[in-house]
Amino acid sequence: MSAAVLRDARQVRFTALPPLALYVHLPWCVKKCPYCDFNSHERQGDLPFAEYVAALVRDLEAMLPSVWGRRLASVFIGGGTPSLFPAGQIDTLLSAVRARLPLEPGAEITMEANPGASEAGRFRGYRDAGVNRLSLGVQSFDDAMLKALGRIHSADEARRALGLALETFGNVNIDLMYGLPGQSLAMARADIEEGVRHGTAHLSAYQLTIEPNTVFFSQPPQLPAHDAAADMQLAVEEMLGAAGFAHYETSAFAKPGRRCRHNLNYWEFGDYLGIGAGAHGKLSFADRVTRHERVKQPREYLAAGGQIPQRTIPPRELPFEFALNAFRLVEGFSAELPAQRTGLPQISYESGLRKAEQQGFVERDLRHVRPTQKGLRFLNDLLELFLPAQE
Repeated sequence: MSAAVLRDARQVRFTALPPLALYVHLPWCVKKCPYCDFNSHERQGDLPFAEYVAALVRDLEAMLPSVWGRRLASVFIGGGTPSLFPAGQIDTLLSAVRARLPLEPGAEITMEANPGASEAGRFRGYRDAGVNRLSLGVQSFDDAMLKALGRIHSADEARRALGLALETFGNVNIDLMYGLPGQSLAMARADIEEGVRHGTAHLSAYQLTIEPNTVFFSQPPQLPAHDAAADMQLAVEEMLGAAGFAHYETSAFAKPGRRCRHNLNYWEFGDYLGIGAGAHGKLSFADRVTRHERVKQPREYLAAGGQIPQRTIPPRELPFEFALNAFRLVEGFSAELPAQRTGLPQISYESGLRKAEQQGFVERDLRHVRPTQKGLRFLNDLLELFLPAQE
């Protein structure tokens, strides 16, 4: 590669900016699950709902100069347990968002919820506030598995909440986990069968992994052997495929027209604002791509103010950042997408793509790039091919 071509490959230039989404983090939960490494904090007494929503609005306003003239394609309210917040506070939040940033017609607005009975009773209020998609953290329909996971809801509460969610929203995702302590293949299959039977159009199925800084990391439970967990994964994929779900991302399955638009924007390396304690985001400008991140502790977040620092991603790191997201897509992506979403010329990716193709991790033609089954199974090995060379 000539010096001129190499220099050009390290210059970011956008002719059109990616879609823009908004992520809102509500950090509190009733009880921290022993497997959870998210930025969540157990509730201690009364929560400062109104104060926190006001801080979110200030946070959003501080970011507005970075996104003038752009519209939101989706909003995702995650946690923690967002359904701890009263419906009136969610209404205040979403009204403030709409007053400051225009939403695209039919924008997807998702909110996470746990299946406790007290939270399920608020579903209609969340719908009236503008939420049009609910993501329900069921994890399992087996009481023994829920206890092993440290969940505070029962299987019957999950069933009742799911029924009400489907009645209220229609567009509902349920999270299920497999590879749980003491779980057999038959038990994992039973959870998937019940999820399908309830009639949800989107299902996220995750294998339990032990993450650092969790209770399970310091006190690891006995999990199914690797081969047993692999059998569960194959069973999940086969059962959901037979039930009419498309496997479109590593852990995501959807009926036609029900793919999560917000998460697709992440995986296609779109832009997103992140507001709330511990939230982070990514924004593109004409000549650079930046990231921003908030302090994690809610108390510190409430006290913070002023401008939000943004860090420019070095162009040499962008191919890896794109690959880290896009190769989660089972069906792959268009050959033009890397250049469109990073502002770098296609030659910036050619070396990594050529090596990935030679090693059997991807298949491609002039129009499309797709990870093979080998690439999906050995995703870390695939991604390493896009790490920037040491200078």
